[in-house]
Amino acid sequence: MRPRALVYGDVDLNLIDGSAIWAQGMVQALARAGCAVTLVLKAPVRTGRLVDPLRALPGVTVRSPHAEQLVAGEAGMPPKQAAAVLASIDAEEPFDLVVVRGRRLAGKLTGSPLAGRLWTYLTDVPQSAAEFTGSAKGELRRIADASRVLLCQTEELRGFLETAVPATAGKSVLFPPVVVLPENLESRPEGAPRDRLKLVYTGKFAPRWNTYEMTSLPRLLAMRGVDAELHMVGDKIHEDPADPGFAPRMRTALETAQGVVWHGGHPRAEAMRLTAAGDVALSWRHPDMDASLELSTKVLESGALGVPVVLNRTPMHERLLGHDYPLFAATEDDVLDALTLIGKNPDIYTLAADRCRDASSAFSLEAAADRLGACIAQIFPDPSEKVLATARLHGRERLRVGIAGHDLKFFTRLLDYLKSRPDMEVRVDHWAALKVHDPERSRELVEWADVVVCEWCGPNALWYARHKRPGQRLVVRLHRFELYANWPKHLDIDAVDDVVCVSPHYTDLTREITGWPAEKLVTVPNWVDDAQLDRPKLPGVEHHLGMIGIAPSRKRLDLVLDVLEELRRDDPRFTLFIKSKLPWDYWWIWQKEEERAHYEQVFKRIRRSKHLSGGVVFDSYGRDVATWLRRIGWVLSTSDDESFHLAPAEGMASGAIPALLPWPGAETIYDRRWIHPDPSAMAASIAATVALDRWRSDGRLAKSQVRRAYGLEEVCDQWTDLLAAPPAAP
Repeated sequence: MRPRALVYGDVDLNLIDGSAIWAQGMVQALARAGCAVTLVLKAPVRTGRLVDPLRALPGVTVRSPHAEQLVAGEAGMPPKQAAAVLASIDAEEPFDLVVVRGRRLAGKLTGSPLAGRLWTYLTDVPQSAAEFTGSAKGELRRIADASRVLLCQTEELRGFLETAVPATAGKSVLFPPVVVLPENLESRPEGAPRDRLKLVYTGKFAPRWNTYEMTSLPRLLAMRGVDAELHMVGDKIHEDPADPGFAPRMRTALETAQGVVWHGGHPRAEAMRLTAAGDVALSWRHPDMDASLELSTKVLESGALGVPVVLNRTPMHERLLGHDYPLFAATEDDVLDALTLIGKNPDIYTLAADRCRDASSAFSLEAAADRLGACIAQIFPDPSEKVLATARLHGRERLRVGIAGHDLKFFTRLLDYLKSRPDMEVRVDHWAALKVHDPERSRELVEWADVVVCEWCGPNALWYARHKRPGQRLVVRLHRFELYANWPKHLDIDAVDDVVCVSPHYTDLTREITGWPAEKLVTVPNWVDDAQLDRPKLPGVEHHLGMIGIAPSRKRLDLVLDVLEELRRDDPRFTLFIKSKLPWDYWWIWQKEEERAHYEQVFKRIRRSKHLSGGVVFDSYGRDVATWLRRIGWVLSTSDDESFHLAPAEGMASGAIPALLPWPGAETIYDRRWIHPDPSAMAASIAATVALDRWRSDGRLAKSQVRRAYGLEEVCDQWTDLLAAPPAAP
């Protein structure tokens, strides 16, 4: 069955601007991704230029609250009213996902019945730490908590949000602008300009957009022997309180400047036709805007039309067009140099045009539909005949699954997945603490569930083993923590159907320590959210080592320092980044004298070693691991022992290379090529990989390995099969 999607943007579709084009592109992309889409309009329809084509799409419904008399008057709906209208439309037949744009609107929906199904598109957010007030951060946290998915326009915005608002981590999905060209619009013919260089700018006229400075370009280029004219499209001249003379000065330049042709305001299709008739588009802005976390749709549209763009050099633009793109500019002289260069060098012009065209292809409607389709497939998996068959054995249409535990942090994505399955119904018995729960609530779960999963083999597992019903399955997930505690000794293993261990080594160890029957033990690995972690790396990462978690001392930070010291003796570019709480943040660690002594020695060594000093960076502990891993090329694991150690696998999913010492069982989880006999061998391998320029190819191999073995989809499939096993014999 097709997921039903509701779309609403705090935008007026009578006005053709970037936000209106977003709404049009979102509806089209969702429809192509297989959704039945309902678009709700903010304002009464006064022109059908954008709405009519959407009405004609199969599977798309357009609803106008004004025409349906759900709203009185002719004004567009303010956020509070829009939230109420959306809730009433949803109440008629609830939607599977609700895509909204607008921070104020999303804030109004956080306490509505739509919470939990929101796919919130975030653009109007503070874009610097200074702008992040306590109230703004609190509002964004509430929006994140109420959203199933947060759609971010750029990688920069996603990373900034995850660092500033931890609740966004794990929910943020990259959804760049969608370039939808009007029908029958021809791109610029390939080839360099033959005579006069035609520059083009479309949009508003404002100080930080450098539009006044642009009007001098034809005159200044003429002084360099380049014949050029500038075509400017738009009629919105900004009134700047800080510079009252800007508007009249701008208008005068538009009307009288040498070589400037002012076309005034035009519909979007005509503005794009004028762009396609030009040779070079201008998107050169004031340096204040270099920190923007948003990507200009006009830059992408120009590229799609085969028109290269002059724009500021920023990390975002370098990743889009390449470090050596010839039309980056920071100053007026830079712009003149770039335009003079391409005006006299056809090959460089062709290179710039090809770069822009190739970059824009990743932002097509087809690419957007593929992105949404992958996200929808993960969140709305198809029903399993195996699960349905088991549910029918219980006389039900859906299998009832209960989850019980005090701490579900290692189960979160699996829980989200199980809740999203159409063939399962899920309830959670959340224990207040390891030994504290509501017995009545637990009994209700026993009476209701077909299968119960106990996360942790603790008091919860003991309670459910004593109270489970005949024919009810009980699955217990065992961690390293419980294996060496007393609870497994008191567990009635005959009442348990499956004990889940995260690695073959710990499965064997569990059997050896507990004496439980081998047929009761099953290995299902930890999951790695490979889609979330797969992000573009930043420059220089091949020299960046990473370590996640340094406490307790058995994590062996001292051995990582051995590796770093050897590397920095020959190449000081190698740097260690540590993302972790510090040992004194754990009272149960810091109270132990031997632990304190270990870390005092380690930190003293970092300060005093000439090779380590300046080579170790401590980053804040937090959920923004995916963002942090963008600058990490290697993830090290030097522990004395681990049950699985997720950090190297997360690094692999990001494209980093794992480097491990041979703790017991490491070879049952990770390829032996990543395991080294000692710190010296690890350092030698890292140095050789970088020197031989193998880092990228090895990173690709590591990423493919982890996706096949521990990717979220793969592990979710294994859990689905486990829970779909037939009911226990009475």
